[in-house]
Amino acid sequence: MSDPDPARLATGPRFPEDRGGVAILGAGTIAQSAHLPAYAQHGVGVTGVWSRTAETTASVRERFPFVGRVYGSAEELLADPEVRFVDLATGPESRLDWLEAAIEAGKHVLAQKPLTLSPADLDRLPALLARADEAGVRIAVNHNGRWAPPWRAATLLVRAGAIGDVVGVTHLHDKALPPLAGTPFDAVPHMLLTDYLLHWVDVTRTWLVDGGAGPVTSVQAVDSRVPGQPVEARNPWSATVSLATASGATATVRIAGSVVSSEPGCPFWVHGTGGTLRGSVLLDSDRLELDDGAHRTDVPLTGAWFVDGFAAAMGELMCAVAEDREPENSAADAAESVRLVLAAAASAEQGGTPVEVSP
Repeated sequence: MSDPDPARLATGPRFPEDRGGVAILGAGTIAQSAHLPAYAQHGVGVTGVWSRTAETTASVRERFPFVGRVYGSAEELLADPEVRFVDLATGPESRLDWLEAAIEAGKHVLAQKPLTLSPADLDRLPALLARADEAGVRIAVNHNGRWAPPWRAATLLVRAGAIGDVVGVTHLHDKALPPLAGTPFDAVPHMLLTDYLLHWVDVTRTWLVDGGAGPVTSVQAVDSRVPGQPVEARNPWSATVSLATASGATATVRIAGSVVSSEPGCPFWVHGTGGTLRGSVLLDSDRLELDDGAHRTDVPLTGAWFVDGFAAAMGELMCAVAEDREPENSAADAAESVRLVLAAAASAEQGGTPVEVSP
């Protein structure tokens, strides 16, 4: 396949003509700091929101006047005929129960990531998705990182064969960690491996599969506390995940700790048989370069992961519904990334012993 013109890559959100009928079930911190700003910026019609705690949504309509209403209950939200898409932004606990309720109500769903962290839920998921298919309902997962501009451009270039077959992927987390100590995230075992790094693992899996390397067959991971880490921080601040495929292509994601840097970012490399992609994401570090062995080409980028990635994840679901196809960020596809991070946690529990993964 011929190389595309990097200047013409369409990395931003894409929507069908009708982008209305969204309701947010679980309108907490992430919904109000990312989802609603993204929908406001990209003209997504929000019918209403609901949260378990009324105080959480008390000022939503004042801050986001385009929101139609605040629902009194989740049941009221799901029963509203104006709602076509449920943005399921609750925590992973009981998420499949909410997903089941939305399917029964005939609503398309964009579920927050991780879709689940429960092996039992993964076993339960195929039956739920079969019911959704029977009901004509599409289920997607908010893997908004896939649409971080450098990562999205890299995905499109990999799919177009711009670097040949992918032989290796490397990520380095060269920035401070977000506040973790004292937050609910810090109570999640192996949180860096199972939750925080899921975006990195998910996009890496995409590049390996789309780049001809095939599915991941084994995962090896370690995590550890680091010097200077506060005593009250329960989770390790260092983590390394290594992925292997049957083709021999490999990938590594590395967090050394909470990095001190005057120019923070998250650099990455995608090496192929015919070229290399070098880039970075987050904190104004966004960039991407295509190196074909003879020339280096800077890939023009627009937008940012926050908040364009959140709009793009919903836009992909809306386009899939309008075009009667599975969304790229389907729940079935997202479940494969969940399997990898659960395998990473299992490997860390065993001191870094590789864990085999079955598709």
